[in-house]
Amino acid sequence: SAGVSACLADVAIFPLGTAKVRLQIQGECPISSPIRYKGVLGTITTLAKTEGPMKFYSGLPAGIQRQISSASLRIGLYDTVQEYFTEGKDAPASLGNRICAGLTTGGVAVFIGQPTEVVKVRLQAQSHLHGPKPRYTGTYNAYRIIATTETLRGLWKGTTPNLVRSIIINCTELVTYDVMKDTFVKNNILADDVPCHLLSALVAGFCATLMSSPSDVVKTRYINSPPGHYASIPKCAMAMLT
Repeated sequence: SAGVSACLADVAIFPLGTAKVRLQIQGECPISSPIRYKGVLGTITTLAKTEGPMKFYSGLPAGIQRQISSASLRIGLYDTVQEYFTEGKDAPASLGNRICAGLTTGGVAVFIGQPTEVVKVRLQAQSHLHGPKPRYTGTYNAYRIIATTETLRGLWKGTTPNLVRSIIINCTELVTYDVMKDTFVKNNILADDVPCHLLSALVAGFCATLMSSPSDVVKTRYINSPPGHYASIPKCAMAMLT
């Protein structure tokens, strides 16, 4: 259920993800990039005019693979891992147990799904307008080229910032969702049904995005960079700050 839900969500919001990636890498190579994006709606409009509507879904197969291999574990195993940490206790899961469950499932999901993340980001970022020839012609071509030119380690490039991002998102999102839902139900604000779940998810998603945005930008730029462009992840972050 978690995997199917994540795939449907990814299909629905993939254009926003492409716009996010373009905004995150903007300014990295200002000389070679004649197109400038302004805001989410401005980026979507500019992309549609300059590269066509289909560009919004560049990298979608890798995105679906990412959700199947990553989100299904990250979300689907959360309750099971949470029960493991609270085994033998009569009281409901504590905040600490929920955080531990989020850390565990988030870490596992990143290590398994990192190759799909690398391919997805690079396909979303590449543009025929900024160079003579795109680096990749498709999803499986990207897997092959990365593996042969950067070795298999290239498919796990940016694992550390993605792990930090995933941990922040998983802990913030799932824990905030649990806390908000319990608060609404226990205080008789909302019944434990769809409106309660939607509102809890809205608050959790906002908090998770706010907390994880810095690490997400570093992850995107580091993953999309050619070999040797950044000596390390901290230097990538420092280059952005300076």
